[in-house]
Amino acid sequence: MLSRQDVERFRRQGYLVVEGLVDVHVLGNVRDEYAVLMDRLFDQWHAEGLVDAPRADMDFWDKLDAAYRGGFDWYQPFDISLPHAGITEETPFHFGPAVFDMVTDSNILDAVETLIGPEITSNPIQHVRIKPPERAVAKDEIRAHVVSTDWHQDQGVTLPEADQTEFVTVWLAITDATVENGCLKVAADQYDEMMPHCPKVQTALADPYVPEISVPVPVKAGGAVIFHPMTPHASLANESDGYRWSFDLRYSVTGQPTGRSHFPEFVARSRSNPASELKDWRAWKDMWEGTRRRLANAPHIAQHRWDETSPHCA
Repeated sequence: MLSRQDVERFRRQGYLVVEGLVDVHVLGNVRDEYAVLMDRLFDQWHAEGLVDAPRADMDFWDKLDAAYRGGFDWYQPFDISLPHAGITEETPFHFGPAVFDMVTDSNILDAVETLIGPEITSNPIQHVRIKPPERAVAKDEIRAHVVSTDWHQDQGVTLPEADQTEFVTVWLAITDATVENGCLKVAADQYDEMMPHCPKVQTALADPYVPEISVPVPVKAGGAVIFHPMTPHASLANESDGYRWSFDLRYSVTGQPTGRSHFPEFVARSRSNPASELKDWRAWKDMWEGTRRRLANAPHIAQHRWDETSPHCA
């Protein structure tokens, strides 16, 4: 659990840096699971004649770098969500036991419980973020999970159904997040209302609302930055030679709208009804596969409330 001082700091500044939130075993299992996934993808690309056979000394990062520079779709097969549009019955994503154990990690849930209470739902607005060096990013790359992230509030990227929902975002570092490799930055002042957003490169704060003063928040692997939904934040550019890896995990009070109700949620912790908690990662995966089938054969559902017709975006 977070201390009383931690909670007071979170209420006062709208975010909290928590080092060592998850242990090395959680991190190691996630890295191992993604390494297996990367090997499978690379072997598939090799079979299709897109890449040479992997060298014996190639590790996860070498293969990822080859995939990114070759223009292959590595991001969506790694993500723990569906894309905002163009969903088909074959759209890839990743839901495995190590990621499930991370999402339901007791240390994360203890921290979340201290902030929003003991009835906790895993909110489906979640993503993996693996950011290449900025100078290697293609000029037409616009995915917020790959390039530096524009200023936004997490409340602003939900649908209006969740405007009264209590939730927090746990931004979990899988590798060290430093100023050099593009850690997060937050607004220096506290905010208590949602500001207008516009469809820019990403859904982002309208220009007049972009904070003038920000604070970088580096955090080591296994640590997290926990955000209030109204706290404006963005990321710095990755000016290093390596990749920066994190996950956005969101948790809301059970029974309240998630802000993306067409995606599946599940009860991660319930003190009042422990039997309602999801314990099987395969059931989680099945939920997303069922959602993919349904959405692939249904009219498009927007994931964001903002469009270019907003008066703030003209």
